[in-house]
Amino acid sequence: MKVVTKIIIILLLLILVTDIASSFYFYNLSVARTKKDFLANDSALRSTVTAESISTTSADVAVSAKLYSVKQEDTVELDWFNNQLYKEVSITSDDGLRLVGYYLSAEQPTDKTVIMAHGYSSQGTYMGSYAKIYYDMGYNVLLPDSRGHGKSEGNYIGFGWTDRKDFLKWIDFIISQTGQDAQIVLHGVSMGGAAVLMTSGEELPSAVRAVVSDCAYTSVQAELEYQLDRLFKLPAFPVLDTTSLLTRLRAGYSFKEASALEQVKKSSTPTLFIHGDSDMFVPSSMVYELYDASTCPKDIYIVQGAGHGAAFETDVSGYKNKIREFTEKYVN
Repeated sequence: MKVVTKIIIILLLLILVTDIASSFYFYNLSVARTKKDFLANDSALRSTVTAESISTTSADVAVSAKLYSVKQEDTVELDWFNNQLYKEVSITSDDGLRLVGYYLSAEQPTDKTVIMAHGYSSQGTYMGSYAKIYYDMGYNVLLPDSRGHGKSEGNYIGFGWTDRKDFLKWIDFIISQTGQDAQIVLHGVSMGGAAVLMTSGEELPSAVRAVVSDCAYTSVQAELEYQLDRLFKLPAFPVLDTTSLLTRLRAGYSFKEASALEQVKKSSTPTLFIHGDSDMFVPSSMVYELYDASTCPKDIYIVQGAGHGAAFETDVSGYKNKIREFTEKYVN
């Protein structure tokens, strides 16, 4: 019996050590501010990811891949933004990080502004294709780098959850720029889509008139469970639980609390939900969960044949028309 007990103890210790090692591996892979080269070979992202190495370090930001923004060959809108006389601006987060954004005033003075939220491992200026939709509608545009991305400080990725508090700061920044009559739209794609939904569940000033969320996940827990199974054929327990605990210790949040689904239940801000029905990275089933859970004025736009982050490029005119139709109901 003593031998059996020793064997069991050794096996349990091996399992524990393996689980701890796995949690550090998956934390560094997904949460830490590191290169995300694995995304370049993901078949679910081939329509939106270049073959270049993906990086979120500021030194590599000029050559990093345009993830969740525009296709490799679709550079017109990206070049358009980079050729504008935008201003680099910054704010300080609640936890002391310097966050950087890129602000472009409309051609004519206006109180209308869109704040864009980019995707995982991307950066603000790669949202030029979306920004131009609003700029052409007479909006000012603000393209922030989320914490842990681009020129913003931070050594971890917030998956939208820590970013929601940062967006409250950016909202205040816009109100300070355009005045108390400010009218603000929040528009995010992928992780950015989840970020604006998570922001919508907070107490927002009346200046925030509408939210547009494109291909968002329901929660970080649900998305990472899905990716663990899809990419590694692993169950969520125990590795996701220990990785979540490590994230709590290092980044200050857990995967389960980072829920867009719970946030939309509290939101009263009109919200447009967008998703491609061929999305294999964030399954389209999630948009229906989000839509059904929300009690605010809402609409849904499903783009047939669109993969992840590809709704706009799949139906350019339809996407633009839907944005205009929805926002004009709430923005004067």
